[in-house]
This record gives sequence, C-alpha cells and structure tokens, in this order.
Amino acid sequence: MKKGIHHHQISESVDTYLLIKNSKRGIASNGKPFLTLHLTDKTGAIEAKLWGISSEDEATFISGSIVHVQGEVHDFRGMRQLKIKAIRPTSGMDQVKPEDFLPSAPRNKEEMLEEITQYIFDMQNAKIQRITRHLFKKHQQDFSVSPAATKNHHEFVSGLIYHVVSMLELAKSIASLYPSLDKDLLYAGVILHDMAKVRELSGPMATEYTIEGKLLGHITIMVTEIEEAAKELAIEGEEVLVLQHLILSHHSKGEWGSPKPPLIREAEMLHMIDNIDAKMNMMDRTLDRVFPGEFSEKVFPMDNRSFYKPSFHDKPIDL
Repeated sequence: MKKGIHHHQISESVDTYLLIKNSKRGIASNGKPFLTLHLTDKTGAIEAKLWGISSEDEATFISGSIVHVQGEVHDFRGMRQLKIKAIRPTSGMDQVKPEDFLPSAPRNKEEMLEEITQYIFDMQNAKIQRITRHLFKKHQQDFSVSPAATKNHHEFVSGLIYHVVSMLELAKSIASLYPSLDKDLLYAGVILHDMAKVRELSGPMATEYTIEGKLLGHITIMVTEIEEAAKELAIEGEEVLVLQHLILSHHSKGEWGSPKPPLIREAEMLHMIDNIDAKMNMMDRTLDRVFPGEFSEKVFPMDNRSFYKPSFHDKPIDL
C-alpha cells in the first residue's frame, strides 16, 4: 500500500494521484506564467510549481480536479515542495473521485455534534444558552463539514467542529481548575468564536475565502449574527454584549485580526485555548512525518521555527 503525501520525506519519489486543492496563477521573473498547486490526499498536502504553462494547462489544472503526478519531494527554504516531472489530468478510466482525497477529522462528525449539543444543554444561563443553540442549529450542517482554515491548522473536512470539541475539552478542564470562570460564557465563546467561518470560507472542497469573508471576516459576521439572534429571540441584557466581546477579542491583538483585546477573564481564556489547540494541531501534523532525533520543516505560522522530535519519541502520534 502506498503511503500518503504527508509522509513523503525529502528526496523521495512520488508517483500517485492527488487532488488539486487550490490552483493559483503567477508570473515568473522571466515573464512566463506558472501555477502554484496545493496538492492533497487524505493524509495531507504539499505545494508544487508548474512552470511555463499554456492557456490549456491553466484550464486543465484547476481547483477540485484530480491529477496523476510523478516527481520528487525537495526542500525549498525549509519547506517540502514537490518537483513535478510529469502531470496529467484524470478521466473516468482512472476510477478516482475527489472525496477520496480530502483529509478529514479523526472523529465522527455526528458524535461531535452530539457533544456540542450536550454542552449547550448543560448551560444554566438561559440567555446565553438560547443564543448559542439558535446559531448552532442555524449553521449545524455546514459547521459539521467545514474546515477551520484554508491552511495551517485544522484545514480538513470537519476541521472546524473538531477544533471546537477539542477546545471545549480544554475549556472544561480549565474551568474546573478556576471556578471564577463563567463556564456558560466560556463554552458559548468556544462554540461561536469561529462559527462564521461557514460563511467566510467556501467549504471543504477547494477551500478559499468568499467575497464576504474577504470583505468582512468571520469575526465581524458573527458579531452581527449574535445581535440578529438576540433580536429574533427578544433577548436583551449584558450577556449579548459580552458574547460579542468574546468574538471580537478572540484573536487578542489588532495585528492578529481582533478589533478589541480581551477585557474579561473568559475572553482571555478563549484566546489562549484557541491558540493552544491550533498550535498543537500544527505541531502534531508537522512532527508526524519527522523521524526521532531530527528537526521538522519550518512552520511559518509559528515564527518559522523548525521543531525537534526527541530521539526517545519513537511512538507514532495518533492523529
């Protein structure tokens, strides 16, 4: 059985089918067009360049299409990159379909939906519970399959809901240690903080930012949705304002996309929990293909650091 693209090491040959998750045209220094392809299978993704393309190539190698690729994995500025030697589009003869190439969460989405439903059911504050339940039900279908990002962390089918249930477990543990935290507020913040990504992103296939996502972003969209939900449910009070603050501040700083810094305990914890889960996901996926005693490729969103896997870490990570 062939191993997935995520596990190919530098200098290894590749001869396999891959899905073009994203295809972007660029112009090289010699003035000739090229394509940057993000190629994926169920294990992960790799970037490749297709140089000197024709208009036919540009129309053929598009997002969402499956290709057969031959090449070699190279090191490019500390990152893995696939050097393409041969590439062709697939047809019905190849008997492949896109859903077979999409990475997905390691847990069943129905089970994760049930877990979130239970957290909402256990909330004691009726106003917070009703707003959270209303928005959860409204977006439940898309929320259960959406990725959490286009790249970097939880960028797979059901990545968003997997990110949320992981954060809820963290929040539950932290709240048990610090009883001064309002659990209802913290859990609601976890459930709602990225929910508007179902509108910000185009979905699990060939994920990209929507026009609404580019112009407004998930933070702005969700702040508006909370206000609209409160009006529809005839809910007034400070809970609405504080929930909106949690959404506005969960990136913590203006340069990271938050209009306001966290100004209440639950907002500060929400940011930290979000950060912990995102970074653990990035490190786990990066180190999963690293042999004990070696360094990983550079992880750009983590200050371009290369992470070391201690030589006694000889057990594979279960992702």
